[in-house]
Amino acid sequence: MAKKNIFTDAFGTPYFLKRFIIFILGVVSYRRFNGFNKLKITGTEHLVDLPDSNVLFVSNHQTYFADVAAMYHAFCAVNNGYLNTIKNPIYLLNPKIDFYYVAAEETMNKGILPKIFKIAGAVTVKRTWRAEGKTVNRMVDLTEVDNIMKALDNGWVATFPQGTTSAFAQGRRGTAKLVKNQRPIVIPIKINGFRRAFDKKGLRVKVTGVKPTMEFKAPLDIDYDNEKAPEILLKIMTAIEQTEDFNVLHNYDEELKAKKLEQKDSNN
Repeated sequence: MAKKNIFTDAFGTPYFLKRFIIFILGVVSYRRFNGFNKLKITGTEHLVDLPDSNVLFVSNHQTYFADVAAMYHAFCAVNNGYLNTIKNPIYLLNPKIDFYYVAAEETMNKGILPKIFKIAGAVTVKRTWRAEGKTVNRMVDLTEVDNIMKALDNGWVATFPQGTTSAFAQGRRGTAKLVKNQRPIVIPIKINGFRRAFDKKGLRVKVTGVKPTMEFKAPLDIDYDNEKAPEILLKIMTAIEQTEDFNVLHNYDEELKAKKLEQKDSNN
């Protein structure tokens, strides 16, 4: 596996360039999280004593870029001793540079801004089930898996197990298999309110006065020797509150159907 050095990260990107891009994107996005809307961050105390590598953050997903941008703010703040707050953006001068995030290749290749985001730390993958808005069925590219493992060997990585911004979508088994094989420290992140505050891409403020939330939870307790991938995936999806048990609308619809059926039976 390739290793970072004092000048470049594990993928050969110069650190000075990453620092510059993270600083600029942080300055541009700051008012979105502490101006137009007020981002509430909790649980960053769980990040303080983490090792510098082999840490995997698993999160639900609501926009293409705002979710990741908020994570950068939170990680950079913690890197400078600020817990559960982003009120002092001086932290952008000393960013968390060995942070990577898994993103769909087709998303990161559309337009100039996504390509700039990509330099900041994207590890791109091709979706095996969907491409260009169509359903596909293709094999996993093992080179992409190697790249994620390389990122974990050299820093922190954030991934979105559902692979989509749709709420309560099924989690992908690839995340659980990666956890099983790589044995990282797994930190769940639960986000909320991003879909309401921003457009789908997360680049435009849709509504002001919203208070999006980002909750970092304690590391998952995983028995890597005995737990199987499906068990690990369920544990992840439960931690980020994306199982059907958390779907209030689903429960409401099911209750409504049951009541209608009960009324129909009583009328008969």
